[in-house]
Amino acid sequence: MNRFENMHTFIRMVETGSISGAADRLGVAKSVVSRRLKELETHLGAALFHRTTRHDPD
Repeated sequence: MNRFENMHTFIRMVETGSISGAADRLGVAKSVVSRRLKELETHLGAALFHRTTRHDPD
């Protein structure tokens, strides 16, 4: 696990508001972003991002 890469990915998730957006911006698959997030959450022992299959535009 590269903690700095995982943190960089998390920052992109926050900026874009989604796993898909972060994946697009980073040029990687959504599964890569998901895995990095899970590794970071496991390391920190806390959930960092609320996952949902729906996007509310408001």
